[in-house]
Amino acid sequence: MDDEDDHRVLDQILRMAGEVFALIIHTPPEWIKLAHRALSAASSTFVSSANLRNPIPILPPRERQALFAITHIRRPSVVIEAEKTNDGPRSLIQDERHRQDNLKDRFLGAIDQGTTSSRFIIFDGTGVPIASYQSEFRQIHEQSGYHEHDPQELVDSVNKCIEEAMKNFLALGHSRADIEAIGITSQRETTLVWDWETGEPLYNAIAWPDTRTKGLVRELREKPGADELLHICGLPLSTYPSSVTLLWMLRNIPQVKKAYDEGRLAFGTVDTWLLYNLNGKRKNNVYVTDVTNASRTMFMNLHELKYDDKLLEFFEIDKNKIRLPKIVPSSDPDEFGHIDAGPCEGVKIASCLGDQSSALVGHCAFTPGTAKNTYGTGCFLLYNVGDKPVISKHGLLATVGFQLGRDRKPIYALEGSVAVAGSGISFLMNNLGFFRDSRKVSEVAATVPDNGGCIFVTAFSGLFAPYWIDDAKGTIFGITQHTQRGHIARATMEAACFQTKAILDAMVLDSGHKLSELAVDGGMSNSDICMQSQADIIRMPVERPSMHETTALGAAIAAGFAVGIWKEFDELKHMNRANRTTFTPKISPLESAKMYKQWSKAVEMARGWVDTSEIDTESI
Repeated sequence: MDDEDDHRVLDQILRMAGEVFALIIHTPPEWIKLAHRALSAASSTFVSSANLRNPIPILPPRERQALFAITHIRRPSVVIEAEKTNDGPRSLIQDERHRQDNLKDRFLGAIDQGTTSSRFIIFDGTGVPIASYQSEFRQIHEQSGYHEHDPQELVDSVNKCIEEAMKNFLALGHSRADIEAIGITSQRETTLVWDWETGEPLYNAIAWPDTRTKGLVRELREKPGADELLHICGLPLSTYPSSVTLLWMLRNIPQVKKAYDEGRLAFGTVDTWLLYNLNGKRKNNVYVTDVTNASRTMFMNLHELKYDDKLLEFFEIDKNKIRLPKIVPSSDPDEFGHIDAGPCEGVKIASCLGDQSSALVGHCAFTPGTAKNTYGTGCFLLYNVGDKPVISKHGLLATVGFQLGRDRKPIYALEGSVAVAGSGISFLMNNLGFFRDSRKVSEVAATVPDNGGCIFVTAFSGLFAPYWIDDAKGTIFGITQHTQRGHIARATMEAACFQTKAILDAMVLDSGHKLSELAVDGGMSNSDICMQSQADIIRMPVERPSMHETTALGAAIAAGFAVGIWKEFDELKHMNRANRTTFTPKISPLESAKMYKQWSKAVEMARGWVDTSEIDTESI
């Protein structure tokens, strides 16, 4: 064998070795062992053979099959041509392909009820959306700081989405019976009250961004026992949790107080309200919430996963006068009932999660140290800390990540919340007329190379974690006569990115571990400019899946666990992993630090803004 042949064969061996090790992280251990033997055999044959023009055919069959399987794992058509074996990698590949083919014929529905819209998505068992529909509903702002929804409109929007998505699903040749279960994910903390005897709402739903309770929060912070709340429920006192909102209702809405005094008051977050209605209201009286939603009320003991008498007493709630929903795991085949009417009549509801927990599941962040950030109306970063809660010392929330079945331990998370993310883009569109479609924000931002020195502290409702500043107002710094719409568009997106960095820094301090990458989803994550800015600001890679409906996917996955489609987390390791886009930092660490320093300065300057009605006129 001449030198040219030597080099050609060596190059081929090295190429195969590179492919093997490039894919090794996705490869079953038994394949790796066989591949190691294959490469060893190829190498030894190379140095001893007088004529080796194609190393693969001379290998023993099982080693040859392993090498084919691994180096062509992304090209299944090649694997099919490989030699048959009784117990080698071919059978493993066939088993996996057979399992994936079967999953394509199994379907799960997901109701995703968000702050501004509802949607219903039907996924197959591989996580591919098959049919969907989205419907927006009214946002009610009766005065500054108020944010409400009509409770019936929430239900109507969900029913419309189910009806329209099912039309699409049936048109594809499927039937209602093909849907094995439905999961629900919903906005959290949004508070509803209704008359238990009639099932009718007593007031509009008060949405989570609402800040009418700022004065009440200040009052409660001075109350004895306030400093103990964080250690019991994991949440600091703020306008955010449902407990403060319910207390405000009892003090300010006569019909709510009357129903409470007469023992007719039913309380719930959006998940409970939807489950109650989808099950036919009083017809079936399904009145439950899951651990993720309950952990956002400040009524549940985070360690025991049940209502805590001390918490209820602090918020002046007599549990004998109010109906509180039963707390259950996020995934259960029986607790959530079934759809009572409509095109999905009779279909089992098998899961229920708060939207951010559902996104964590949708990213398959099942192991401690994994995290996701959702850029929706607000911005929500959840970090899996395992099966024991971590109470933050740096302004973060401790919450339940998920509990996928009664036989599984709950998984906890640290969370940081940004009040304004996508709603900042809506502000530019609706209030300032920057564009007519929020998806155009990237086009406007692309008209300039940077923010032009503009910093926009989007504190429309104060600032959430880790700052917790309730007297800040939205402020734009650095405007000059050269400032353009593009600069402000960039500054608006960067505001969510800067606050994400502040949250990540706090998570490192609380957990002792730094993330190596950040998984993202939500409407704003579709902007390449925004995600590149995020990578530049946090100085780590940002990963965006190609299938963006991660929140709805999480509800479907949880429902799938309840009905036995999956039994172990490992079965989902490839779910929604293909064709991800990775954004890596493109600016220097010094430039990134300078940007964040300017942001921090702007935050301090945004503190203390108050209404003119609160100013002492005698001092003017």
